[in-house]
Amino acid sequence: MSSWGATILDAEGLRLTAEEKAFFRKADPFGFILFARNVESPEQLRALCAEMREAVGREAPITIDQEGGRVQRLRAPLWREWLPPLEHVDRAGDGAERAMYLRYRIIAHELREAGIDSNCAPLVDVARAETHPFLRNRCYGDDAGAVARIGRVVAQAHLDGGVLPVVKHIPGHGRAVSDSHYELPRVGAVKSDLQETDFKPFSDLNDMPLGMTAHVVYDALDATPATLSETVMSVIRDEIGFDGLIMTDDISMKALQGDLGDLSRRAIEAGCDVILHCNGTLEEKRQVAEAAGRMGVQAQARAERAIAARKTPDEIDIAALEAELEALLNGRVDG
Repeated sequence: MSSWGATILDAEGLRLTAEEKAFFRKADPFGFILFARNVESPEQLRALCAEMREAVGREAPITIDQEGGRVQRLRAPLWREWLPPLEHVDRAGDGAERAMYLRYRIIAHELREAGIDSNCAPLVDVARAETHPFLRNRCYGDDAGAVARIGRVVAQAHLDGGVLPVVKHIPGHGRAVSDSHYELPRVGAVKSDLQETDFKPFSDLNDMPLGMTAHVVYDALDATPATLSETVMSVIRDEIGFDGLIMTDDISMKALQGDLGDLSRRAIEAGCDVILHCNGTLEEKRQVAEAAGRMGVQAQARAERAIAARKTPDEIDIAALEAELEALLNGRVDG
């Protein structure tokens, strides 16, 4: 079998255009990502997902950002609304791990019903007082061990629901005090502190099928952003021990400056397996796909392992899960 394109790409609207179909057929991206502009109704979303998979001739993974809170693409009235993750954890108290499992098992059910089989979660960046507001309430807490435990149940909830989890943002975004969507964060912590806190959840979840990089400079490791740093990628692979498929965070975010093709080549050369490119023109997608090329042997093997982790969802009673979750969040569970 020939290797897949080393990209995850998006679409402009609610259905694929003829030009997009032709491009996707040729580029053969590993997978796709969806945004709010791609969502109108469950029926339309299922049709779009089917078109994407038809274009590449296989059951390509289709992912989305459905963390809940500010970052969720499927919203009311057609889908459930969720508290920000940190608020959800705080409200659940001692029941946080179970509450987060239930939350994401329900989310996984909604995603699968819409044709989506991957989600950019769990987010296991460790929160700090100074964590930038764009990220802070998306975190699960400020204790690395607790974050790792919650991250594990969040990932398992996805897997149980037939949805591939994407662990992010490797090797840790919590110390960043700026928003990588708009500028490049720098973290000045010494390596021992990074190992003790920031890296720990990723080490504990290093058996997960998919991960996403952080567009952050770690001064103790390299002067180059993690996504473009062979040194940081070596830390991720060799010290953190993560051997799943690693995608970049969106290569077009303003944290990274330069030509998209050059950035894509540099990320692949640094050790990323797949380039995630979002919100660009079709010409920019072509540029990224050409620069990323096809997956190498190791990347293809990781991609195939990730696909193999996608399973048929287990049987659940959604109403019962919702009732249990509501009880946990409102302190009505006996102890």
